[in-house]
Amino acid sequence: MRILFLCVANSARSQMAEGLARAILPPEIEVASAGSAPGGLDPLAVEALSETGIDISQHRSKPLSEVSPETADLIVTLCAEEVCPFVPGPVKRLHWPIADPAAGDIAAFRTARDQIRGRIEVLARLLDLPEGPAGTEFHTSIRVRDLAASTRFYGWLLNTWPKEWTHRYATFLRPDIGLNLVLMVADDATLHHDTLYHLGLALPDKAAIIDAYHRAVAVGAHVDKPPRTTWKGTPLHELWLTDPDGTLIEVYARLTETDLTAMPENQAPAYLVPGTEPATAD
Repeated sequence: MRILFLCVANSARSQMAEGLARAILPPEIEVASAGSAPGGLDPLAVEALSETGIDISQHRSKPLSEVSPETADLIVTLCAEEVCPFVPGPVKRLHWPIADPAAGDIAAFRTARDQIRGRIEVLARLLDLPEGPAGTEFHTSIRVRDLAASTRFYGWLLNTWPKEWTHRYATFLRPDIGLNLVLMVADDATLHHDTLYHLGLALPDKAAIIDAYHRAVAVGAHVDKPPRTTWKGTPLHELWLTDPDGTLIEVYARLTETDLTAMPENQAPAYLVPGTEPATAD
């Protein structure tokens, strides 16, 4: 894969991006930078990167013609106020608007450096992203202090009545935007502006849930509960994951009429992948 970082002068932002990308991305990724009106390498860009152990002192500003932009697999432009260089053709593009540090002191270059580094760290984790489950709906559950007040607010926001509600929850469905929102009573939990109960992703059927489990294991995702069929509450085939910060993700598929006929008398969950049953099933 070949990545090209572009700005106007190729003196600071794209030069720092090139240096950071070489240090962060896998060695098989080819990295270059250029500018539409190349100037000279800014010494403060060199200094800012040297503080992180990266040496770009031998870099020089280059025009687009020197880096064969037509061969790039990904072009990243970093202009903010200026008109960015444009390379025609069917190429994947990203735009990272980073303020030009050239008019500032070393602090401005450090800010630009850190903003670019954060973006490249995300890019590094996406380059080998495997294919994930093909969801049909995105589900969110949040806890609320006043179910009636929150139901009114979200009814207004989503422009619909809830599909159903009890004294403990209200469920909003918007198939046109793939949304399933559930408001849950707080149960005396401490709530704040970041309160979240869990997220969810709907899949077509039981086979897709099992496939999602194997994909999750392959990508190194944390499995909170392995795939199983549950009967209590809303009958579902489900897989519970947690994201890197511990937020619960429910990957689920609704049961068919045939699935429902297999419900055991004790309604114990049925685990879908052999060897994943806990010592004491919950």
